[in-house]
Amino acid sequence: MSQEIHKKTVASLFDEVVSGNKSFDVRLADWQCQPGDILILDEIDDVTKVPTGRSVRRRVGYILNTQETSFYSKKDIEKYGLQVISLLEEGK
Repeated sequence: MSQEIHKKTVASLFDEVVSGNKSFDVRLADWQCQPGDILILDEIDDVTKVPTGRSVRRRVGYILNTQETSFYSKKDIEKYGLQVISLLEEGK
């Protein structure tokens, strides 16, 4: 059974989600979600962090927990960091 989860997001990133340019989200994994859950992003002002009253709903798809990723050494991750890359169909 899916659940609805509210998370705050700053206005600059909120607008990118609404426009469709940002089709991923990176969060500290201090909470749980599953594919099919509904993530409700509540916009907050970039500076004041006060809620603006706007929100957008998105269905959770694939989830990558970086602690489960054993492709890279801890040393390399500390040196380079990780990138989260949105994969779009060609021509879109």
